Amino acid sequence: MQPQPREITADFRRRAGILTWSAIVVGALMAVALVVSVVFLVRADQDTRNAAYGYLALALWVGIAAAVPVLLALAIPAARMRRRVREQRR
Repeated sequence: MQPQPREITADFRRRAGILTWSAIVVGALMAVALVVSVVFLVRADQDTRNAAYGYLALALWVGIAAAVPVLLALAIPAARMRRRVREQRR
């Protein structure tokens, strides 16, 4: 026999919303970092005196790679929690 799922409280819905918006913010920051890194690479490629921009682009890529597990850690529980909220509303 399967245990009955607990009732969805207002606190659970609030936490699901916080996790969802946190994942959206992290994803948006990652997208901005990707665009900025491409701009840095273009600037570094235009002139050898701007080579430091290439290193800044690499640093942004390291930041993006480090943020992927954070994004997954936020997005997966948020999706599961929001699905439970939707199922409870039916």
